[in-house]
Amino acid sequence: MFIAAALAILVTMAVALLRLFVGPSVYDRVLAVNLFGTKTVLLIAVIGFLTGRPDFVDIALVYALINFIGTVAILKVIRYRALGDVSPQDGVGD
Repeated sequence: MFIAAALAILVTMAVALLRLFVGPSVYDRVLAVNLFGTKTVLLIAVIGFLTGRPDFVDIALVYALINFIGTVAILKVIRYRALGDVSPQDGVGD
């Protein structure tokens, strides 16, 4: 049953890669990268369950945090064109 789940996750990862390369806008591509990272977390957890190694869940959680921080950083770069810029609409410096 979990092998079928792992195969289904791999198929959805392939679809996310397709969206990454074909995506019409940059936001579609960012969403595809985020989806690929989320599916990677799920795949790590399933592989950890199949091999009987519960410490893989810790690795999956760390990867999920890195995926989230990376997605936020990429979106910030897309919006402000630099990581260090602070604009007045952020509410900082008012």
